[in-house]
Amino acid sequence: MGFEEWGKAIVEFVRANQVYAAPIVFVLAFGESIAFVSLILPFWVMLVGIGTLIGASGLDFWTIWIAASLGAAFGDWVSYWLGKTYRYQIAKVWPLSIYPRLIPLGRLMFRRYGWLAIVIARFTGPLRASVPLVAGICEMQWVMFQIANFASAFLWAGVLLAPGGYLAKFMPW
Repeated sequence: MGFEEWGKAIVEFVRANQVYAAPIVFVLAFGESIAFVSLILPFWVMLVGIGTLIGASGLDFWTIWIAASLGAAFGDWVSYWLGKTYRYQIAKVWPLSIYPRLIPLGRLMFRRYGWLAIVIARFTGPLRASVPLVAGICEMQWVMFQIANFASAFLWAGVLLAPGGYLAKFMPW
């Protein structure tokens, strides 16, 4: 089975199961943004792949974008809450315990850039989930965190999904 046949089969599967697309995207973005899960499972790759299916399968871009944005924002919200609730004890929990530099890097970024660290970290791999954790540890003002959190989540989801949706127009399926 060649690339084109695989692509057609996947697109047909997505078309037949569109009702599940938004909840799946929400869960993937939530997992990608939560402190512990994102270090183990790179869900962003799946989100980029889903972006390529948006145009080809007839999924509504806006619904998928909102689902991804809200999932990412709620994941960061949970990470912030974990940091605020458990403070420095959280660094001893696996998998953060095997990445001892993440929290100090997040703290440095947070101190250097303030609320912009939330926006910048959203686009930088492992820092995506550790900076909200550090924001909670440092007791960043909740309202300021949420403004940066939701704004960056909507931007991040658009950056992940839109290029794939655009490129899908040129795919053979």
